[in-house]
Amino acid sequence: MSILVVGLSHRSAPVPLLERVSASGDDLRKLLHAVHDAPNVAEATILSTCNRVEVYAVVDKFHGGVTAITELLALHSGVPLDDLSRHLYVHYEERAVQHAFAVACGLESMVVGEGQILGQIRTAFRLGQDEHTLGRELHEVLQQALRVGKRAHAETGIDKAGLSLVSVGLDIAAGYLGPVADVRALVVGAGSMSGLAAATLSRAGAREVVVANRTFDRAERLAASLAVPARAIRLDELDAALAEADLVISCTGATGLVLTAEQVAAAGAAGDRRRFLLDLALPHDIDPGVRELPGVRLANLDDLRTAQEAAHAIGPEAERAVQAIVAEEVTAFLGAARAAAVAPTVVALRSKAAEVVEAELARLTGRLPELDDRARREITQTVRRVVDKLLHAPTVRVKELAAAPGGDAYADALRELFDLDPKAPEAVTRADLPGASSPSAEGHSNP
Repeated sequence: MSILVVGLSHRSAPVPLLERVSASGDDLRKLLHAVHDAPNVAEATILSTCNRVEVYAVVDKFHGGVTAITELLALHSGVPLDDLSRHLYVHYEERAVQHAFAVACGLESMVVGEGQILGQIRTAFRLGQDEHTLGRELHEVLQQALRVGKRAHAETGIDKAGLSLVSVGLDIAAGYLGPVADVRALVVGAGSMSGLAAATLSRAGAREVVVANRTFDRAERLAASLAVPARAIRLDELDAALAEADLVISCTGATGLVLTAEQVAAAGAAGDRRRFLLDLALPHDIDPGVRELPGVRLANLDDLRTAQEAAHAIGPEAERAVQAIVAEEVTAFLGAARAAAVAPTVVALRSKAAEVVEAELARLTGRLPELDDRARREITQTVRRVVDKLLHAPTVRVKELAAAPGGDAYADALRELFDLDPKAPEAVTRADLPGASSPSAEGHSNP
């Protein structure tokens, strides 16, 4: 079994295509189960954010896994397979682990170092847990990815050097409207990105923040958490709030438009008043047609693509430090995984040695029944010490060698040299449960 990542992001695909492939709610769960039930797939979860959709899976065949996942993404999105395939990237085994760690650190984000990705990975992790599509291998990779991401932020400050999408959007807004402290803001949605937007507005000292959400209680909680004048409204009050707002930020999970050009036009503008709309949702919340309205400017994810270049200019040293952390953590993780893989063979070897010792001691007892208990104990301890000392160096060394690339060959050599039952390592790792059957072993090809 091997880790496989198949996905597309802001780096590989245009936003309209990302919009079509992105999934949320029941659609995301249905896609996840379709992937998990596909041939050659043993474990799966899906990371779906505003600028990436990635399937993380454990597969027993590389080509079979890639084909199944690609076809399901095409079926789910309605994008022709040939059109979708040219925008997909694939990472396998070691590169898949490296990619997962890099994503968690924010190295693959539109704005390098942004911290929202850790919460999004946690969401994907919990999705797999809740839907029972996550197994031991993906659990370990994603858990470690979260730890690596936290370490990178703690040790390098890349999350401070890199800007969030919200901060980049607000910088653009300030260039159009003037200081954020002078604006009346409307935040549509109360999820993680909307919460970040509201908190950022609060820290900037916005004149007022109005939070609109389908679930009014969530809007109330978010508004109550802010340090500036803030209030919550229901979605049916959106038009009135829109007429008063200078800055509108929308990021909901809606599958259709939340604000139409007609709504924005109807809200009107007095005199030379300007309005800025920031759409951070995928699919879009705000009708692109608002760009045609006088006094209105719209920025969406397409407009924020250049933020990635800005982020690279902001903290290159922090970015290099994170890349070094990722390389170190990948080496350590893969080494530990290889060492763990050889452990069952070592256990099987020691088990066989113990069986040989017991058999020979039993034969000795049969041949020399006159031995007293003291002599028998001394002989038993001596034989066991000899065997332990003979096995100690090779078993320690094979664990060290197994941690290097290609280390699984040492486990194979150990089984061959000591004539171990090929099923013995499996037997000492598989839980002895009623009705449990032996899993079939099937080879896989490298990409």
